[in-house]
Amino acid sequence: MSDPYTPRDNTETTSAPAASESVRWTDKDLGEMQGYFWRHIAPEAANDGIDVEATKPTHDWLAANGHRSFVAALRRHHDQSFGEFWTAHVAADANDGYDWATDDDATVDALEHFLDRRESRYSLSASSVDTLRYRLNAYLDAFRAANDHVALLDPVARDADAPAYRAVDEVFAAFDHLNEASDLAPSTIERIANVVDAFYGHLVSRRLAATNPASDLDSEFKWNSGSSGATPALETAHVRALVDAAADPREHLLVVALAAWGLRANEVASLHRHQVVRDTADVPRLEFESRKNGPGSVSLLYGMNALDDRIAELADHDAWNGYLFPSPQSDAGHVTRQTVWRQFQALADRADLPDEIDGERPSPQLCRRFWYDRYSETLEAVVAGLEDVAAEQGSADPSVVLQNYLSEDRARQLRRDAMREKLAAAFDPDT
Repeated sequence: MSDPYTPRDNTETTSAPAASESVRWTDKDLGEMQGYFWRHIAPEAANDGIDVEATKPTHDWLAANGHRSFVAALRRHHDQSFGEFWTAHVAADANDGYDWATDDDATVDALEHFLDRRESRYSLSASSVDTLRYRLNAYLDAFRAANDHVALLDPVARDADAPAYRAVDEVFAAFDHLNEASDLAPSTIERIANVVDAFYGHLVSRRLAATNPASDLDSEFKWNSGSSGATPALETAHVRALVDAAADPREHLLVVALAAWGLRANEVASLHRHQVVRDTADVPRLEFESRKNGPGSVSLLYGMNALDDRIAELADHDAWNGYLFPSPQSDAGHVTRQTVWRQFQALADRADLPDEIDGERPSPQLCRRFWYDRYSETLEAVVAGLEDVAAEQGSADPSVVLQNYLSEDRARQLRRDAMREKLAAAFDPDT
């Protein structure tokens, strides 16, 4: 079988076939796209007198040389135009060196040293090193978004003041961000995790770090678990068992926030009473100043009693700081994401949940996925309920009625009513 990356001898000047036509673009992350560009497109451009580091190849030139599929793959799989790709990954490399997602010199030096060692000791090609560099930079970007700093060496330094679990929390928060707020495929995130684990292991071996905070990523995040390809989630019976096992208002609210409100573990950890908006003509809601993905507010369709019980419990303490999961030991004033995970898993053990659900240990993520599954079922139920109306309108697709014939307020009310029924089945013992 021929190498799909081998350029063909193009004899036509327009719409010429190229190696790109046979490439499986869905398998390639952005680092591999960069590698393809430098191995194949840049040399062809040089033959035509185009210095790609100084001049962006035009769309006409790309089309004439058979690279339409490369441009389409950037747009379809990476949400980038070719111009954005060129600015970020070609011109930036040429003018300023690699554009790492951090200004911390110690972090950049450590990353580059790690890549140099990988290149020399593993005899890696330049394109393979480019791929590793991209994956590490994707981690840096997510780390900054989740933790508001990108000085990777500080939390793991041998003389660091913070306890080791803080460094683990920050790494896990970064991968929560990659899982929930990026369009990267699970297999790509797993590759990023592998190189991040290797990077921290490299720091430990060089005595630059006291611990590897990424060593347990594989046990916490099962990116390729299950053979069916379906995303594991808790079932209604699992959530009911958690509710029954909850021993106090704190644990009850923990289950409600994850499964009835669909919050992330880090969002639960930092919940504050000031985020609750009750004085509204609409349903109560939670407001977020900056949410990683999705809307800045979350409708509280269910669970207000659990919220009120928790607030009443905390209000008896004179020193309460307003956080619904406070921690006097934390500088932030609230528990960490990892604490939410530990508390949830302790509750799951008491609730006698299975050790694994479709290959994954019960976790806040599976609880959040329960919410998504119920919401998807809600949309399907609402659409199915409009079949008769659709038939009267002469349409075979009831979703047309939902989109075109119902007011936005009425459609929202139907969704909310159906979602409340789904949540009641899990949380209300009388259902």
